Amino acid sequence: MPADPSAKPAPTAASERIVAIDVLRGFALMGILLVNIGAFAMVGAAYLNPFANGRLEGAEFWAWGAVHLLAEAKFLTLFSVLFGAGIAMISDRMAARGPPAAPGVHYRRHLWLLAIGLAHAHLIWMGDILVAYALCGMLLYPLRNLRPRRLLVAGACMIAVVLPLWGGLAATIPYWPEEERAAQELEWAPSREAMDEEIEAYRGGWLDQQPLRSEDALGMETVVFLTFFLWRAGGAMLIGMALYRWGVLSAARSPGFYRRMAAVGAGLGLPVIALGMGYNVRAGFAMEASMLQGPLFNYVGSLGVAAAYLALVMLAVRSGWMAGLQRRLAAAGRMALTNYVTQSVVCTLVFYGHGLGMFERLGRPEQLGVVAGVWVLQLLWSPWWLARFRFGPLEWVWRTATYGKRQPLRARAG
Repeated sequence: MPADPSAKPAPTAASERIVAIDVLRGFALMGILLVNIGAFAMVGAAYLNPFANGRLEGAEFWAWGAVHLLAEAKFLTLFSVLFGAGIAMISDRMAARGPPAAPGVHYRRHLWLLAIGLAHAHLIWMGDILVAYALCGMLLYPLRNLRPRRLLVAGACMIAVVLPLWGGLAATIPYWPEEERAAQELEWAPSREAMDEEIEAYRGGWLDQQPLRSEDALGMETVVFLTFFLWRAGGAMLIGMALYRWGVLSAARSPGFYRRMAAVGAGLGLPVIALGMGYNVRAGFAMEASMLQGPLFNYVGSLGVAAAYLALVMLAVRSGWMAGLQRRLAAAGRMALTNYVTQSVVCTLVFYGHGLGMFERLGRPEQLGVVAGVWVLQLLWSPWWLARFRFGPLEWVWRTATYGKRQPLRARAG
Protein backbone atom coordinates (compact mmCIF):
# COMPACT_ATOMS: atom_id res chain seq x y z
CA MET A 1 0.00 0.00 0.00
CA PRO A 2 1.50 3.41 -0.92
CA ALA A 3 2.27 5.87 1.81
CA ASP A 4 -0.34 8.50 2.56
CA PRO A 5 1.34 11.92 2.32
CA SER A 6 -1.50 13.53 4.28
CA ALA A 7 -1.10 11.19 7.28
CA LYS A 8 0.07 12.74 10.53
CA PRO A 9 2.47 11.13 13.01
CA ALA A 10 0.62 9.20 15.71
CA PRO A 11 1.41 6.67 18.44
CA THR A 12 1.28 2.96 17.72
CA ALA A 13 -2.32 1.76 17.94
CA ALA A 14 -3.23 -1.20 20.16
CA SER A 15 -4.16 -3.19 17.05
CA GLU A 16 -0.64 -2.69 15.67
CA ARG A 17 1.17 -4.07 18.73
CA ILE A 18 3.15 -7.32 18.51
CA VAL A 19 2.10 -9.38 21.53
CA ALA A 20 5.32 -11.43 21.63
CA ILE A 21 7.36 -8.23 21.99
CA ASP A 22 5.11 -6.98 24.79
CA VAL A 23 5.45 -10.29 26.65
CA LEU A 24 9.22 -10.27 26.26
CA ARG A 25 9.39 -6.64 27.42
CA GLY A 26 7.33 -7.49 30.50
CA PHE A 27 9.59 -10.45 31.21
CA ALA A 28 12.69 -8.23 30.89
CA LEU A 29 11.10 -5.58 33.12
CA MET A 30 10.52 -8.12 35.89
CA GLY A 31 14.01 -9.55 35.55
CA ILE A 32 15.88 -6.26 35.59
CA LEU A 33 14.65 -5.58 39.13
CA LEU A 34 16.53 -8.70 40.28
CA VAL A 35 19.72 -6.87 39.36
CA ASN A 36 18.74 -3.34 40.36
CA ILE A 37 17.53 -4.30 43.83
CA GLY A 38 21.09 -4.49 45.16
CA ALA A 39 21.75 -0.92 44.03
CA PHE A 40 18.63 0.24 45.86
CA ALA A 41 19.38 -1.69 49.04
CA MET A 42 23.16 -1.53 49.55
CA VAL A 43 26.15 0.77 49.30
CA GLY A 44 27.18 1.46 45.74
CA ALA A 45 30.48 -0.45 45.90
CA ALA A 46 28.64 -3.70 46.70
CA TYR A 47 26.98 -3.67 43.27
CA LEU A 48 30.22 -4.62 41.50
CA ASN A 49 32.21 -5.86 44.49
CA PRO A 50 29.95 -8.07 46.63
CA PHE A 51 32.74 -8.34 49.23
CA ALA A 52 32.65 -4.56 49.78
CA ASN A 53 30.11 -4.67 52.61
CA GLY A 54 31.47 -7.90 54.05
CA ARG A 55 28.51 -10.19 53.45
CA LEU A 56 29.03 -13.04 51.02
CA GLU A 57 28.61 -16.37 52.75
CA GLY A 58 25.81 -18.88 53.22
CA ALA A 59 22.47 -17.64 51.90
CA GLU A 60 24.09 -14.32 50.94
CA PHE A 61 26.49 -16.13 48.61
CA TRP A 62 23.79 -18.24 46.99
CA ALA A 63 21.49 -15.24 46.46
CA TRP A 64 24.34 -13.26 44.88
CA GLY A 65 25.36 -16.26 42.76
CA ALA A 66 21.85 -16.88 41.44
CA VAL A 67 21.35 -13.25 40.45
CA HIS A 68 24.79 -13.02 38.86
CA LEU A 69 24.43 -16.28 36.94
CA LEU A 70 20.85 -15.84 35.78
CA ALA A 71 20.07 -12.12 35.76
CA GLU A 72 22.96 -9.65 35.74
CA ALA A 73 23.38 -8.07 32.27
CA LYS A 74 20.90 -10.56 30.74
CA PHE A 75 17.82 -8.40 31.18
CA LEU A 76 19.66 -5.20 30.32
CA THR A 77 20.54 -6.93 27.06
CA LEU A 78 16.92 -7.93 26.42
CA PHE A 79 15.67 -4.42 27.20
CA SER A 80 18.25 -2.97 24.81
CA VAL A 81 17.35 -5.44 22.06
CA LEU A 82 13.69 -4.49 22.45
CA PHE A 83 14.46 -0.77 22.46
CA GLY A 84 16.29 -1.14 19.16
CA ALA A 85 13.44 -3.22 17.76
CA GLY A 86 11.05 -0.45 18.79
CA ILE A 87 13.07 2.13 16.84
CA ALA A 88 12.92 -0.03 13.71
CA MET A 89 9.24 -0.86 14.16
CA ILE A 90 8.11 2.74 14.68
CA SER A 91 10.33 3.92 11.83
CA ASP A 92 8.84 1.33 9.45
CA ARG A 93 5.27 2.19 10.41
CA MET A 94 5.80 5.91 10.08
CA ALA A 95 7.46 5.43 6.70
CA ALA A 96 4.44 3.39 5.57
CA ARG A 97 2.09 6.17 6.69
CA GLY A 98 4.23 8.66 4.84
CA PRO A 99 4.72 11.64 7.19
CA PRO A 100 7.76 13.64 6.11
CA ALA A 101 8.51 14.52 9.74
CA ALA A 102 9.44 10.95 10.84
CA PRO A 103 13.04 11.82 11.85
CA GLY A 104 11.78 14.87 13.72
CA VAL A 105 9.29 12.74 15.64
CA HIS A 106 12.05 10.24 16.48
CA TYR A 107 14.37 12.91 17.88
CA ARG A 108 11.59 14.63 19.81
CA ARG A 109 10.61 11.27 21.25
CA HIS A 110 14.16 10.63 22.44
CA LEU A 111 14.71 14.15 23.74
CA TRP A 112 11.62 13.75 25.92
CA LEU A 113 12.85 10.33 27.04
CA LEU A 114 16.16 12.00 27.93
CA ALA A 115 14.28 14.55 30.04
CA ILE A 116 12.33 11.80 31.83
CA GLY A 117 15.55 9.88 32.40
CA LEU A 118 17.39 12.88 33.83
CA ALA A 119 14.53 13.57 36.23
CA HIS A 120 14.45 9.88 37.23
CA ALA A 121 18.22 9.73 37.76
CA HIS A 122 18.67 12.96 39.69
CA LEU A 123 15.43 13.07 41.66
CA ILE A 124 14.61 9.41 42.35
CA TRP A 125 17.41 6.89 41.69
CA MET A 126 20.90 7.29 40.28
CA GLY A 127 20.92 3.92 38.45
CA ASP A 128 18.73 5.14 35.58
CA ILE A 129 19.08 3.53 32.13
CA LEU A 130 16.71 5.86 30.23
CA VAL A 131 19.35 8.54 29.64
CA ALA A 132 21.65 5.99 27.99
CA TYR A 133 18.80 4.65 25.86
CA ALA A 134 17.80 8.13 24.72
CA LEU A 135 21.38 9.01 23.76
CA CYS A 136 21.98 5.69 21.98
CA GLY A 137 18.64 5.95 20.18
CA MET A 138 19.57 9.38 18.79
CA LEU A 139 23.07 8.29 17.79
CA LEU A 140 22.02 5.04 16.09
CA TYR A 141 18.86 6.19 14.29
CA PRO A 142 20.68 6.86 10.98
CA LEU A 143 21.63 3.15 10.83
CA ARG A 144 18.07 1.83 11.10
CA ASN A 145 17.68 1.03 7.40
CA LEU A 146 20.82 -1.07 7.06
CA ARG A 147 20.24 -4.66 5.98
CA PRO A 148 19.65 -6.98 8.95
CA ARG A 149 22.94 -8.79 8.49
CA ARG A 150 24.85 -5.51 8.56
CA LEU A 151 22.93 -4.40 11.64
CA LEU A 152 23.87 -7.67 13.34
CA VAL A 153 27.55 -7.31 12.47
CA ALA A 154 27.62 -3.64 13.49
CA GLY A 155 25.93 -4.47 16.80
CA ALA A 156 28.37 -7.30 17.52
CA CYS A 157 31.32 -5.02 16.75
CA MET A 158 30.00 -2.34 19.12
CA ILE A 159 29.55 -4.88 21.91
CA ALA A 160 33.05 -6.23 21.30
CA VAL A 161 34.65 -2.79 21.85
CA VAL A 162 34.45 -3.28 25.62
CA LEU A 163 36.68 -6.38 25.57
CA PRO A 164 39.93 -4.68 24.51
CA LEU A 165 38.90 -1.45 26.25
CA TRP A 166 38.49 -3.01 29.69
CA GLY A 167 41.20 -5.61 29.14
CA GLY A 168 43.67 -2.94 28.10
CA LEU A 169 42.81 -0.75 31.09
CA ALA A 170 43.24 -3.74 33.41
CA ALA A 171 46.73 -4.34 32.03
CA THR A 172 47.73 -0.80 32.99
CA ILE A 173 46.75 -1.08 36.68
CA PRO A 174 50.26 -2.10 37.90
CA TYR A 175 51.64 1.07 36.30
CA TRP A 176 49.17 3.55 37.81
CA PRO A 177 50.63 6.21 40.13
CA GLU A 178 50.38 5.07 43.73
CA GLU A 179 47.97 7.84 44.75
CA GLU A 180 45.61 7.12 41.84
CA ARG A 181 45.69 3.42 42.55
CA ALA A 182 44.98 3.95 46.26
CA ALA A 183 42.05 6.25 45.43
CA GLN A 184 40.57 3.62 43.11
CA GLU A 185 41.05 0.96 45.77
CA LEU A 186 39.00 3.08 48.17
CA GLU A 187 36.19 3.34 45.61
CA TRP A 188 36.28 -0.41 44.93
CA ALA A 189 36.48 -1.38 48.62
CA PRO A 190 35.45 1.67 50.69
CA SER A 191 36.47 2.17 54.28
CA ARG A 192 33.92 1.59 57.01
CA GLU A 193 33.78 5.35 57.55
CA ALA A 194 32.99 6.01 53.87
CA MET A 195 30.24 3.36 53.86
CA ASP A 196 28.77 4.78 57.05
CA GLU A 197 28.56 8.21 55.40
CA GLU A 198 26.71 6.73 52.42
CA ILE A 199 24.38 4.79 54.70
CA GLU A 200 23.66 7.90 56.76
CA ALA A 201 22.87 9.91 53.60
CA TYR A 202 20.45 7.36 52.14
CA ARG A 203 18.76 6.75 55.49
CA GLY A 204 18.29 10.49 55.75
CA GLY A 205 15.69 12.66 54.05
CA TRP A 206 15.41 13.29 50.35
CA LEU A 207 17.54 16.43 50.54
CA ASP A 208 20.25 14.55 52.46
CA GLN A 209 20.43 12.01 49.63
CA GLN A 210 20.42 14.53 46.79
CA PRO A 211 24.14 15.44 46.52
CA LEU A 212 25.23 11.79 46.50
CA ARG A 213 22.44 10.75 44.11
CA SER A 214 23.28 13.46 41.57
CA GLU A 215 27.02 12.79 41.81
CA ASP A 216 26.48 9.08 41.11
CA ALA A 217 23.94 9.81 38.36
CA LEU A 218 26.40 12.13 36.62
CA GLY A 219 29.01 9.37 36.69
CA MET A 220 26.53 6.99 35.07
CA GLU A 221 25.72 9.54 32.37
CA THR A 222 29.35 10.24 31.48
CA VAL A 223 32.06 7.71 32.40
CA VAL A 224 29.82 4.64 32.59
CA PHE A 225 27.99 5.63 29.41
CA LEU A 226 31.21 6.08 27.42
CA THR A 227 32.89 2.92 28.73
CA PHE A 228 29.91 0.55 28.90
CA PHE A 229 26.35 1.61 28.00
CA LEU A 230 27.19 3.13 24.61
CA TRP A 231 28.77 -0.12 23.46
CA ARG A 232 26.68 -2.76 25.20
CA ALA A 233 23.25 -1.14 25.02
CA GLY A 234 23.91 0.48 21.64
CA GLY A 235 25.20 -2.74 20.12
CA ALA A 236 22.23 -4.71 21.46
CA MET A 237 19.87 -2.11 19.97
CA LEU A 238 21.33 -2.69 16.50
CA ILE A 239 20.98 -6.43 16.99
CA GLY A 240 17.38 -5.84 18.07
CA MET A 241 16.66 -4.03 14.81
CA ALA A 242 18.01 -7.02 12.89
CA LEU A 243 16.08 -9.57 14.95
CA TYR A 244 12.86 -7.58 14.50
CA ARG A 245 13.27 -7.52 10.72
CA TRP A 246 14.02 -11.26 10.66
CA GLY A 247 10.82 -12.01 12.59
CA VAL A 248 12.70 -13.46 15.57
CA LEU A 249 10.99 -11.12 18.06
CA SER A 250 7.47 -11.73 16.78
CA ALA A 251 7.60 -15.51 17.40
CA ALA A 252 7.49 -15.97 13.62
CA ARG A 253 10.36 -18.46 13.36
CA SER A 254 9.96 -22.21 13.75
CA PRO A 255 9.92 -23.95 17.15
CA GLY A 256 13.11 -25.75 16.13
CA PHE A 257 14.83 -22.43 15.52
CA TYR A 258 13.97 -21.21 19.02
CA ARG A 259 14.90 -24.52 20.66
CA ARG A 260 18.34 -24.42 19.01
CA MET A 261 18.74 -20.78 19.98
CA ALA A 262 17.93 -21.55 23.62
CA ALA A 263 20.20 -24.59 23.78
CA VAL A 264 23.19 -22.91 22.15
CA GLY A 265 22.78 -19.66 24.11
CA ALA A 266 22.49 -21.31 27.51
CA GLY A 267 25.01 -24.03 26.67
CA LEU A 268 27.69 -21.50 25.77
CA GLY A 269 26.76 -18.67 28.14
CA LEU A 270 26.22 -20.35 31.50
CA PRO A 271 29.63 -22.12 31.68
CA VAL A 272 31.48 -18.90 30.83
CA ILE A 273 29.61 -17.00 33.55
CA ALA A 274 30.22 -19.78 36.08
CA LEU A 275 33.92 -19.76 35.20
CA GLY A 276 34.00 -16.01 35.86
CA MET A 277 32.25 -16.44 39.20
CA GLY A 278 34.93 -18.90 40.28
CA TYR A 279 37.68 -16.57 39.06
CA ASN A 280 36.33 -13.59 41.01
CA VAL A 281 35.57 -15.48 44.21
CA ARG A 282 39.01 -17.10 44.26
CA ALA A 283 40.53 -13.65 43.80
CA GLY A 284 38.45 -12.33 46.69
CA PHE A 285 37.11 -9.70 44.31
CA ALA A 286 40.44 -7.88 44.49
CA MET A 287 40.48 -4.71 42.41
CA GLU A 288 43.31 -5.87 40.12
CA ALA A 289 41.43 -9.03 39.16
CA SER A 290 37.76 -8.16 39.41
CA MET A 291 37.21 -4.50 38.59
CA LEU A 292 37.92 -4.75 34.84
CA GLN A 293 38.93 -8.31 33.89
CA GLY A 294 36.52 -10.18 36.13
CA PRO A 295 33.29 -8.75 34.66
CA LEU A 296 34.28 -9.76 31.12
CA PHE A 297 33.23 -13.38 31.72
CA ASN A 298 29.66 -12.30 32.40
CA TYR A 299 29.85 -9.60 29.73
CA VAL A 300 30.33 -12.33 27.12
CA GLY A 301 28.33 -15.14 28.70
CA SER A 302 25.28 -12.99 29.37
CA LEU A 303 24.75 -12.58 25.63
CA GLY A 304 24.11 -16.30 25.30
CA VAL A 305 21.80 -16.48 28.31
CA ALA A 306 19.83 -13.44 27.07
CA ALA A 307 19.41 -15.17 23.71
CA ALA A 308 18.18 -18.29 25.51
CA TYR A 309 15.62 -16.28 27.48
CA LEU A 310 14.42 -14.60 24.29
CA ALA A 311 14.00 -17.97 22.59
CA LEU A 312 12.17 -19.52 25.54
CA VAL A 313 9.72 -16.60 25.71
CA MET A 314 9.04 -16.90 21.98
CA LEU A 315 8.42 -20.64 22.39
CA ALA A 316 6.00 -19.89 25.23
CA VAL A 317 4.14 -17.37 23.07
CA ARG A 318 3.93 -19.77 20.13
CA SER A 319 2.69 -22.60 22.34
CA GLY A 320 0.37 -20.58 24.58
CA TRP A 321 2.13 -21.77 27.75
CA MET A 322 0.95 -20.02 30.92
CA ALA A 323 -1.44 -17.83 28.95
CA GLY A 324 -2.66 -15.97 32.04
CA LEU A 325 0.87 -15.01 33.07
CA GLN A 326 1.65 -13.99 29.49
CA ARG A 327 -1.32 -11.61 29.46
CA ARG A 328 -0.06 -9.98 32.65
CA LEU A 329 3.50 -9.76 31.35
CA ALA A 330 2.25 -8.23 28.09
CA ALA A 331 0.31 -5.59 30.05
CA ALA A 332 3.39 -4.83 32.16
CA GLY A 333 5.44 -4.60 28.96
CA ARG A 334 3.02 -2.14 27.38
CA MET A 335 3.56 0.06 30.44
CA ALA A 336 7.30 -0.59 30.71
CA LEU A 337 8.29 3.07 31.19
CA THR A 338 5.74 3.63 33.94
CA ASN A 339 6.57 0.32 35.61
CA TYR A 340 10.34 0.90 35.40
CA VAL A 341 10.07 4.28 37.14
CA THR A 342 7.49 2.88 39.57
CA GLN A 343 9.99 0.18 40.59
CA SER A 344 12.36 2.99 41.55
CA VAL A 345 9.69 4.87 43.48
CA VAL A 346 8.59 1.79 45.42
CA CYS A 347 12.12 0.57 46.15
CA THR A 348 13.41 3.96 47.27
CA LEU A 349 10.40 4.20 49.58
CA VAL A 350 11.38 0.83 51.04
CA PHE A 351 15.10 1.49 51.38
CA TYR A 352 15.65 5.26 51.70
CA GLY A 353 15.09 7.53 54.65
CA HIS A 354 12.08 9.36 53.22
CA GLY A 355 10.36 5.96 53.41
CA LEU A 356 11.04 2.91 55.57
CA GLY A 357 14.82 3.49 55.75
CA MET A 358 15.83 -0.16 55.15
CA PHE A 359 19.05 0.77 53.33
CA GLU A 360 21.79 -1.76 54.30
CA ARG A 361 19.35 -3.45 56.68
CA LEU A 362 18.18 -6.29 54.40
CA GLY A 363 20.51 -9.01 53.14
CA ARG A 364 20.43 -10.32 49.59
CA PRO A 365 17.86 -13.09 50.27
CA GLU A 366 15.49 -10.60 51.91
CA GLN A 367 15.98 -8.21 48.98
CA LEU A 368 14.63 -10.93 46.69
CA GLY A 369 11.48 -10.93 48.81
CA VAL A 370 11.02 -7.23 48.01
CA VAL A 371 11.48 -8.05 44.32
CA ALA A 372 8.75 -10.69 44.49
CA GLY A 373 6.40 -8.22 46.16
CA VAL A 374 6.95 -5.60 43.44
CA TRP A 375 6.41 -8.25 40.76
CA VAL A 376 3.03 -9.17 42.24
CA LEU A 377 1.95 -5.54 42.44
CA GLN A 378 2.94 -4.73 38.86
CA LEU A 379 1.48 -7.90 37.38
CA LEU A 380 -1.80 -7.12 39.11
CA TRP A 381 -2.06 -3.41 38.43
CA SER A 382 -0.86 -3.33 34.80
CA PRO A 383 -3.82 -5.26 33.29
CA TRP A 384 -6.20 -3.43 35.62
CA TRP A 385 -4.94 -0.08 34.37
CA LEU A 386 -4.96 -1.03 30.68
CA ALA A 387 -8.52 -2.27 30.93
CA ARG A 388 -9.43 1.36 31.64
CA PHE A 389 -6.77 3.41 29.86
CA ARG A 390 -4.96 3.27 26.51
CA PHE A 391 -1.47 3.96 27.90
CA GLY A 392 0.40 3.85 31.15
CA PRO A 393 0.61 7.28 32.86
CA LEU A 394 4.20 8.02 31.80
CA GLU A 395 3.63 6.54 28.34
CA TRP A 396 0.75 9.01 27.94
CA VAL A 397 2.93 11.94 29.02
CA TRP A 398 5.73 10.80 26.68
CA ARG A 399 3.43 10.42 23.66
CA THR A 400 1.62 13.68 24.31
CA ALA A 401 4.92 15.56 24.54
CA THR A 402 6.35 13.80 21.46
CA TYR A 403 3.42 14.50 19.15
CA GLY A 404 2.64 17.94 20.58
CA LYS A 405 -0.99 17.02 21.01
CA ARG A 406 -2.90 15.69 24.00
CA GLN A 407 -3.46 11.98 23.39
CA PRO A 408 -6.74 10.33 24.41
CA LEU A 409 -6.14 8.39 27.60
CA ARG A 410 -9.33 6.57 28.47
CA ALA A 411 -9.96 3.26 26.73
CA ARG A 412 -13.03 3.11 24.56
CA ALA A 413 -15.99 1.32 26.07
CA GLY A 414 -16.36 -2.22 24.78
